[in-house]
Amino acid sequence: MSSKEKPTLGGTRIKTRKRNIAAPLDPAAFADAVVQIYLDNAGDLELVAKTIESSDLNFSRYGDTFIEVVFTGGRTQPGTTKPDEGERHPYSIIDCDAKREAILPSVIYIQKILRRRPFLIKNLENVMRRFLQSLELFEENETKKLAIFTALAFSQKLSGLPPETVFQPLLKDNLVAKGLVLLFITDFFKEYLIDNSLDDLISILKRGKVEENLLNFFPSAKRSPEVFSEHFTKEGLVALVEYNDKKIFEVKLKEMKSALTTQLTEEVDMSEVIETVKQRVKDAKLPDIEVVRILWDVIMDAVQWSGKNQQQNANSALRQVKTWAKLLNTFCTNGKLELELMYKVQMQCYEDAKLMKLFPEIVRSLYDQNVLAEDTILHWFRKGTNQKGRQTFVKALESFVNWLEEAEEEE
Repeated sequence: MSSKEKPTLGGTRIKTRKRNIAAPLDPAAFADAVVQIYLDNAGDLELVAKTIESSDLNFSRYGDTFIEVVFTGGRTQPGTTKPDEGERHPYSIIDCDAKREAILPSVIYIQKILRRRPFLIKNLENVMRRFLQSLELFEENETKKLAIFTALAFSQKLSGLPPETVFQPLLKDNLVAKGLVLLFITDFFKEYLIDNSLDDLISILKRGKVEENLLNFFPSAKRSPEVFSEHFTKEGLVALVEYNDKKIFEVKLKEMKSALTTQLTEEVDMSEVIETVKQRVKDAKLPDIEVVRILWDVIMDAVQWSGKNQQQNANSALRQVKTWAKLLNTFCTNGKLELELMYKVQMQCYEDAKLMKLFPEIVRSLYDQNVLAEDTILHWFRKGTNQKGRQTFVKALESFVNWLEEAEEEE
């Protein structure tokens, strides 16, 4: 060593000047350095972001640690959310008020950091998943802050937080059973819907693969449509309740349609089919008008179309109508339901080219089988409101209507 050279200590020294911070050798030292940046700038996130941008800290190696410092004010103990040894700062998301105006600056701050260091996106995802899987370790007020942060992150389209990262970790049985997931998700829904529509919410729920059954957020003992409705109505989320009711209704319709399709395909006895419909209508509380629509769809879907011969198609359709007329007759119990059936026939004949010319024959067959009353047919002919193909169908039905009117005059 030259006599003019000064001896130095081995290792890396952390300099405290804001714009010349060397990379520490371990996560604890890294966390302390980031905490010091917060303290030096008194928690001013804009100044903190600028200092971090100009630092030489090894973010690629200690990305998870950095995100922990942002959320909790310091490094956390492995496998927990409890603070580890080392310095801490009081400007974290967990330490601020559980209000959007207090948390939104942190969302914007993280977005700025991610734009400059996009590799931290994965670290944000890692830490969020870990925190959400450990909700039992947070106080109720802290859980609310996480929920508000998550909602604002989605509203601000924060990179690195895909919906599946949020929703899938929440579905741990122990978290759901303790009601912690319902607590989190309720605060999340309420916050997100302040700035976004229900359609936006449903979109991220779909991307998170949880939209099909929102009841999974409830403890198993409370997993019922009634409890869902009561809970979210009380929380002021009536639109969400209405949406869920609609989804449940659609599932029940689909199940009924599937069961009927199987029975018709297997040519089950008429009385058994009728009993099946009655039982499902009772259990699911399905409206009569929806039952009529499903019955017609199922009956016509079961027709074996030849695809080529028009007369064969006509014969097949009319044979199906005659075979299942009793089923239709059982549930078309008044003029309103009969009229709805006529509209279903009209729409199917309008949308399906091979049935276009069959409209009058189908109506005539339904009349002959006592499914459609004369008054219903005349009302549709004179005052029908569905305009799709109406002019064509009215003209096609004209001779039959004239016959009905003549018979009425004779009587």
